[in-house]
Amino acid sequence: MTLVMKVSKSYFKAHALELLRRVEATGEPLILSDRGRPVLEIRPYRGEEARERLRGTLLHYQEPTEPTGEPWEALA
Repeated sequence: MTLVMKVSKSYFKAHALELLRRVEATGEPLILSDRGRPVLEIRPYRGEEARERLRGTLLHYQEPTEPTGEPWEALA
């Protein structure tokens, strides 16, 4: 389970280097808040690793406006 650390922007300003090192070391994302409202998320860069994990997962349709042949239910 990934834990998310939440801090205010003013706390981040005073402890930025320490917090960034923690994100890098643990991989836990960091949420910055402004007056209690989440405004930014900082997380480790995954680069090519994330791209490779997603390779081949995107569906491609030759004719995207045509029905897929799969039944579906409309939301009521």
